[in-house]
Amino acid sequence: MTRFRAGHAAGADWREAVDACLKELKQAPHDNPSKTSRLGFLYVTDVIAEQAGEVLDRLRRETGVEHWIGATGIGILGASAHGSGEYYDQPAVSALIADLPDDSFRVFPGRGDDAAGAGSEWFEAQRPNVAIVHADPRAQRLPLMLDRLAEASGAYLVGGLASSRGAMVQIAGEVSEGGASGAWIGSSINLVAGLSQGCAPIGPAHVATTAQKNVVMEIDGRPALDVFKEEIGEMLARNLERCANFIYAALPVGGSDTGDYLVRNLMGIDPNKGWIAIGDQIESGDGIMFTKRDRSTANADLVKMLESVKKRIARPIQGGLYFSCLSRGHNLFGDAGTEMAILRDHLGDIPLAGFFANGEISHRRLYGHTGVLALFVEPE
Repeated sequence: MTRFRAGHAAGADWREAVDACLKELKQAPHDNPSKTSRLGFLYVTDVIAEQAGEVLDRLRRETGVEHWIGATGIGILGASAHGSGEYYDQPAVSALIADLPDDSFRVFPGRGDDAAGAGSEWFEAQRPNVAIVHADPRAQRLPLMLDRLAEASGAYLVGGLASSRGAMVQIAGEVSEGGASGAWIGSSINLVAGLSQGCAPIGPAHVATTAQKNVVMEIDGRPALDVFKEEIGEMLARNLERCANFIYAALPVGGSDTGDYLVRNLMGIDPNKGWIAIGDQIESGDGIMFTKRDRSTANADLVKMLESVKKRIARPIQGGLYFSCLSRGHNLFGDAGTEMAILRDHLGDIPLAGFFANGEISHRRLYGHTGVLALFVEPE
């Protein structure tokens, strides 16, 4: 029984892109058994962000699917029986429609930092174990917002932050901006998630012995820059500008049994004081490490994640969502479409939709430079 179908396409304008996407959706074989509810996932490129409402209305009218969630992206991606693709700087649409058991999901709109309906009658009956979340990167206290959603629900969060050179659109029943929105997925749905860091540590974890705000003064009791130079090697240390877009700071996740870490940009270096500034808040006593990121490292890590996810799956994959960082895609893997081709090579011709995000959500944490995968697996 095929209960997921996807379409993705570009066009000269939003209407042409939607027409082509709908053609794929209607050609895809599917069953809509009784006692099911349809949930749609919709991603549009930022060049048609202002027309997102019209895109939504058209898809809702033509497909009969009432409930949709999604976001806008500087780039979007998709996979279907007709192939996979990545789209940038052109009107493009990617959609995934899922026929899920009746009453097995609930869409929630952006509501600041509240628990988005946790504790409702439906919530208590369904006990959702996953939430697909989209958020506005400009939202104040966004990490706290995600933490509250996870804490109030006990659900595992997966998703991404809208990316755009204009309106930061989210879709959750309607088009809006701000806050966090998405859908709770009930415990009757089998969903498996994976995270690809795209980076590799270049040394051990250290302690930021002296740090304030986003500036690290000392690491392991020594000037932070001295430790940094030792780890990156003599060649890079002679020309620190070459570290840009290659070397990153990373903050180890406390209590993780998989050695998880949050990759953060290097924001600045003070060679006179020996200080390093990073793209996150850090306090004295926090852990810190350094990582490298290049095409071969990212490729190997993505394949490793995909193989690990496949080992955890015993039933057929019905469909998926993929949230990749803006720094990935053609910016990291080379030609547009390479990252999606890797997914297709390892997962097969599954229907899939997603976008290139301004930050990725996995569990209750906000990541950068990562790829987050969510796969819907056939129930037993």
